[in-house]
Amino acid sequence: MLQAVTTARTRAALAAALTVLALAACAPEDDEDEPAGDPPASASCTADQLPTLEPGTLTIGTDNPAYPPWFVDNDPSNGEGFESAVAYAVAEQLGFDRDSVVWTQVRFDNAIAPGPKDFDFDINQFSITEERRQAVDFSSPYYDVKQAVIALADAPIAEASSLSELADATFGAQVGTTSYQAIVDIIRPGPEPAVFNTNDDAKAALENGSIDGLVLDLPTAFYMTSAEIENSVIVGQLPPLAEGEVEQFGLVLDKDSPLTDCVSQAVDALRADGTLAQLEQQWLADVADAPELR
Repeated sequence: MLQAVTTARTRAALAAALTVLALAACAPEDDEDEPAGDPPASASCTADQLPTLEPGTLTIGTDNPAYPPWFVDNDPSNGEGFESAVAYAVAEQLGFDRDSVVWTQVRFDNAIAPGPKDFDFDINQFSITEERRQAVDFSSPYYDVKQAVIALADAPIAEASSLSELADATFGAQVGTTSYQAIVDIIRPGPEPAVFNTNDDAKAALENGSIDGLVLDLPTAFYMTSAEIENSVIVGQLPPLAEGEVEQFGLVLDKDSPLTDCVSQAVDALRADGTLAQLEQQWLADVADAPELR
């Protein structure tokens, strides 16, 4: 009896082994050329599959006026300027040719306000913050940025080398920006900061003496002092809003947008292949570090 049971068990084990071998023989072979790592981007991240506002069209928002060095000649559609070039590079990564891109004008503060958007994504020097994430989505960051103070060369703060020397000055910045937040949280001046709808309004206030200093992102500060405001200087750059963190720009999308993951994948790909670095060198090469105010 024992021998019969043992023989039956042996036959069962042999049958199981033969079954495993047969299944292995039928399984598809691994592609030795397939690289290890993350899986490829979803097929849904292509122009014909993306649920854009208008099928087959990518609608991109930005403010008016659109300032250098981010845009050139106030014409986002010409592909010139860092952010215009980045926008078209993202579009191409998603499979949209230039003729399939449409630009729409959106005020800075409206773009980051809660509610439905009339763009697929907006590019306008939007710093990524947790507060803004409550109202909108952000793509992966495409640029690391610093805030800076500019003033007229004969202003009392023009030679300042520390934050304490800015305490009695009147500052201004565009509404809703991290530039304004930097005034409130980092400079902390005695006088109430002035708020402007556009950087053009803020620039006029600096020129006519209504404010002592203007806070802008560093590339815009370099452009304004070199090409737009005569007899003006960069006083210095400010520390980051959060200690040890880097302020970064991201593309803005509607909250919980079905496009967010695909747009982030496009930005990540442009960083990985060196496109973002190349565009930064092309359009922002003249931006140098300014003295840091502490």
